[in-house]
Order: sequence, then structure tokens, then C-alpha cells
Amino acid sequence: MIKKYIAIALIALTATACSEDLMDRINEDKANPAAEIVSGKFIIPGAIMNTAHSTVSGNYAWYLSSFTEQEFGTGNNQLKNAEVRNTNEYSASSCFNNEWNATYSTMRSLKEVIDKCDKGGINEGESDLKGMAQVLMALNLGILTDLHGDVPYSEALKGLDNLQPKLDKQEDIYKSIFQLLDDAIDNFAEGVVSVGTSDILFGNDLDQWTGFAYALKARYKLHLSYRNGTSAYEEAIEAANSAIEAGFDGVELDVFDGVSTDNPWAAYFWSRYYTGSSKTVADLLNARQDPRIEVYALDFFGSGVEYAEPGDAQAAGETYYVGGPAWLDNGAATIHLLSKAELYFILAEAKIRTGKDASEDFATAVEASFIDFENSDPGYTGFSSGLASTYINGLSVTLDEIMVQKYLSQVRDEQIEAYNDIRRCKALGENHIELKNPKNTASTGSTWPLRLPYGSSDVLSNPNVSAAFGTGNAAGSYIFTENVWWAGGSR
Repeated sequence: MIKKYIAIALIALTATACSEDLMDRINEDKANPAAEIVSGKFIIPGAIMNTAHSTVSGNYAWYLSSFTEQEFGTGNNQLKNAEVRNTNEYSASSCFNNEWNATYSTMRSLKEVIDKCDKGGINEGESDLKGMAQVLMALNLGILTDLHGDVPYSEALKGLDNLQPKLDKQEDIYKSIFQLLDDAIDNFAEGVVSVGTSDILFGNDLDQWTGFAYALKARYKLHLSYRNGTSAYEEAIEAANSAIEAGFDGVELDVFDGVSTDNPWAAYFWSRYYTGSSKTVADLLNARQDPRIEVYALDFFGSGVEYAEPGDAQAAGETYYVGGPAWLDNGAATIHLLSKAELYFILAEAKIRTGKDASEDFATAVEASFIDFENSDPGYTGFSSGLASTYINGLSVTLDEIMVQKYLSQVRDEQIEAYNDIRRCKALGENHIELKNPKNTASTGSTWPLRLPYGSSDVLSNPNVSAAFGTGNAAGSYIFTENVWWAGGSR
């Protein structure tokens, strides 16, 4: 009898165990596996796309296009408010909250990839994947701090483990950016190729990734010209030359799939018609008899008006009043993460500031811009093979012309760097680009932002960010009075 009861008990225990195992399997969400078992190579494509769509493009670039006067804000809505310098619009923490959150979300994903590549991680030893994540982290972090100043970083990206991270000083963040890039370059040098089709940017070409890292290093070294003087230019030259030696030829992402994904500038234009051609750019092009005007100022709507005066309230309020650049009507246009023209303009500027011959780099930069304008408008056939050379031969290789030509090149989709250049040169006491919007100043002070406000998600939930943003009538007002650290400010 005792044996019988023992047998029954064993059967019951076995049944219970089987039942629990079965329930565990039933409760597994096979469509959404635990984060720790997902390979980082499946995260990197999304990080690349999000960087291009939400950080490099999006509200950051669209608003800045009005502040740099490279485009004209129209459409009787948000960019009209920017154009007429409605400060309540863009000093509010809600204005760039989506981009703030998206950039941090991308950085959180990139940190996960980096962690997965460390010892004990699912991608341990995949140094190529780690290097890619580090380069993208440096780019996202660089844009975040360039636009906002001091931002959470060293204590951030930890999820629930720290919901109220401190603000890191921009000077320290720049040190982190250079460390990320140097580590990435070392990782690419190991020659491991493991990512496969997930590398939608360079198709596993580690030389191109290395060139990208060096080009970013050149960009950020140049940003420090006010702080570091001649050494910043020399270091920018060194990094840029290393990028070229690695085969750097520009970083452009083709996001067009012919079905649902278009260039974000084109998608924005088609859905809202919020941006068009600015007379500030058109005047610079026309004064030089620059053929790029044919691509920059198209009369899309048959209004007879191709561009408008910055700050023109009437034009800003009319959705169909202003024409626009050709690429706004081209969903297949690529997104620049860092153009070939930018790198060679960095070289040209740094060389002429240090007494070196900048003519060859200047010519290469302008020619690259011409090619880019032509590629951005598949319907335009006005450029001949010798047109760029003829145009370049008529230009003076001076610091002022280098900065003007860089500004014209950046019209395509590099407004963030144009904004950085304008602020950086102002810190140096230089004014190469004359901004024409009369509403940049008001009786109460400047309405041209020296930086962008923090996102409301952190202003409302993180006391560290809230204190930096300010309260009451002073909330957000610092963006008009305080330069970022590299432009001479304290934060």
C-alpha cells in the first residue's frame, strides 16, 4: 500500500512539473524575445535609420533651416512661427521633445549593442559591430550636445536604473565623443566582419566606416576652434586626411523604397508644404551667377514667386506662395550623415586659417556640392562636365568664400552643421553669412536662438534638466542669451 501511494505521489509531481514547463513555454513571447538574447546586428539597421530620420533630419533640421535662412518657413504653422520669430514656439520644451526622445532612444539602443559586444555578451568579439555602434553614438551624442549644450550622458541610457541622470558638461561630452571615435577606429582595425546584411550604410566596408569615424573626428575638432585655436585646425586636418586615406567619399543613406519610405524632407514637404526657398541663399547664388540656383529655386506652384524675404509674414502665412528646392519633390533623394563636401570644406577652412594652400580642397568641396545638387534633382540636366570647373575658377579662395560656399552646399540637408558654423564663427568674431531676417531682434532682445531647449519629457521628470531649463517667465529664455560651451558659454 505504501508503494502505491508513493507511486501516485510521483505521478502527481511529474504531472505538475510537466504542466509548469508547458505553461512556461506557452507564456513565451516568441515574437518579442528578451532583449538580452537579441543579437546587436538586428538592432543596428534601426539605429542607422533612426539617426538619419529623427536626429539628422526632422524638427531639428527643419527649424534650423529657418534660423540659418537656408530655407524659408511657410505653411501658416510651426515653421511660419519660426520664420516670424514667434519665440513662444521654439523656446518651449515641447518644441523639440520628439527629436530629444528619439535621439535618446537611438542612443539607448546603441549602448545595448556596445554592451552586447563586450565580454560575456551575445556579440562578444564582433568588433565591427561594436565600432559601428560607437560611431553612431558619437554622431547622435554630438548633435544632441551641439544643439542643447550640457545634456545627460554618463548617468543616462540606463532605463529604470536611473530615471533622473545628471547633466554632463559639454567639455566632458566632447571628450567622450573623441573616445568613442578612437575606440571605433581601433575596433575596425581588427578586421572582423560579422554584421552581414544589417550594415545598410556601407555593406560591411570597414574602410568606409573608418573614414566616417575620422571625418566625424575632423568635424568635432573644428568645433573646438574657439576653445583650442590653431591646434583645433591642425587636428582637424590630421583627422580629415586620415578619413581620405581610408577612402572616405561621403556618407549618404538611401532610404527610398518606392513604397512607404521617402526622404524625410520630401515627405515633410508633400504632407505640409512648410518650407521653401529663401532669398538669402538665392541672392548669394545669383551674385555669383551660380547655376545651382536652377535647382534651389523652383516655382512649384506657378505663383511666379521662387523665393521670399526671410521674416516676410505674408509669404510665411501662404502655403503655396513660395517655391522650393528640387529635392523637396524627390522622395528618392539621399540623406547626408556627413557629406564629401563637408569634409573638404573642413580641410579648406583649417588649411587657410593655418597659412596652407587650400585651393585644391576648396575646389573638390565645391565640385562635390555641384554633383550633389545634380543628383538631388533627377529631372535637371543643366550641369555639364566642365560647368563646376568654370565656376570654381571664377571664385577667390578666401576664408570668407570658403564659408559662403560651405553654407551654400549645406542648403541640401546639412542645416545642423550650418547652424554650428554660424555660431562658431560668431564666437570667433566673424560674420561670413549675413542673416537678413529683421525679426532676429526685438525690443525685448534677440529672438535668434543660440541653442535649442531641452525636451519636455525630461524637463517635467528630471529635476536636473528642469533646473537648467528654468521656471516661470525665465523658462527657456536662456536659449537666447547663453552660448554653448564650445562657442564661449559655460554650459
